[in-house]
Amino acid sequence: MTRQDEATPGTFGEFGGRHVPEVMEEPLERLAEAYENVVRTPEFRAAFLDVLEAYAGRPTPLYHATGLSEAYGADVYLKREDLLHGGAHKINNAVGQALLAKKAGKTRLIAETGAGQHGTATAMVGALFDLDTEIYMGRKDADRQRMNVFRMRLMGAAVNEVTRGGAGLADAVDAALEDFAGNVDDTHYLVGSAVGPDPFPRMVREFQSVIGEEAREQIVEETGGLPDAAVACVGGGSNAIGLFHAFRDDDVAFYGGEGGGEGATSTRHAAPLSSGKSDVLHGMRTRVIDDDVEVHSVSAGLDYPGVGPEHAMFRAVGRCEYRAITDDEALDAFRTLSETEGIVPALESSHAVALAKRVADEHDTIVVNLSGRGDKDMEQAAELFDL
Repeated sequence: MTRQDEATPGTFGEFGGRHVPEVMEEPLERLAEAYENVVRTPEFRAAFLDVLEAYAGRPTPLYHATGLSEAYGADVYLKREDLLHGGAHKINNAVGQALLAKKAGKTRLIAETGAGQHGTATAMVGALFDLDTEIYMGRKDADRQRMNVFRMRLMGAAVNEVTRGGAGLADAVDAALEDFAGNVDDTHYLVGSAVGPDPFPRMVREFQSVIGEEAREQIVEETGGLPDAAVACVGGGSNAIGLFHAFRDDDVAFYGGEGGGEGATSTRHAAPLSSGKSDVLHGMRTRVIDDDVEVHSVSAGLDYPGVGPEHAMFRAVGRCEYRAITDDEALDAFRTLSETEGIVPALESSHAVALAKRVADEHDTIVVNLSGRGDKDMEQAAELFDL
């Protein structure tokens, strides 16, 4: 299997890069230097892992979901990121970037959030490391994720509800980028996914790769070998790239489940890899949805018009197969996992569970990244299910 490395730092084949206004060039270059010179040192790595263990709850288990396996006809193992403090994988990246911000002398964190899990994780580390914290969240997402808005404010973060544009995640990213451009001296923009201008995609992958590193060791210990396939949901793509990275040189098939909404052939979805084009978005060249598509997913965390540039490269070279999972498929998986295992997944993670069902007849052993738990989605789910 051919290894796909960045030809130059910050690029992934034709994707990635740093497509930003001149005012942002210098702070991003300083951040890239800090990533290379600080984050990759043994001392930083040890401090990062110490906080993840003592505060976040790592390592997370790899759970053989026997009930789900029986229902799907393949051995399905769940990487239980839903058990982390805060309920999702987002805390991994938040801890890493907050540590880096402290070392760089920053006093303020800002972040964008969709489903509220990244905003919650940012509020957590802001409180933990005594950093002023401000979150940008689209009004549409804030309305359907009120519990997370309350949690962020409870932990001392200011939450700004963005009303412009579609009032979704993309608009929250725009607002956060504008804040960062005007406050670069004291502010660190804690990007929540493997998106944006370099060095964010590389840096987020670094902090989320702990998922795949643990999963690789655990599946070998459990089964004596590697899985046939690794499956994750893909919005921006941080939980997926975190799982995939440890297996990228192995004979393990990769599958990414996008927010298919009403279907990738409809005009309401969030599936730029399955149905989209190459373009520049939020400081990176990547895959974006077509101009005539309304960004939509039942899961707020996948409701994004683009994707991380490394995923765009994986698609281009055929390393990962990306499929659009409809809202109905995700809701069916949400209910199936709840009923077979007593585990309520986030609606984002439900897309990965649904994709595992699709590919179960092709593979004997599948590792699914259960990136978050469904507490935040209870009110929305209660309206959709007649229980």
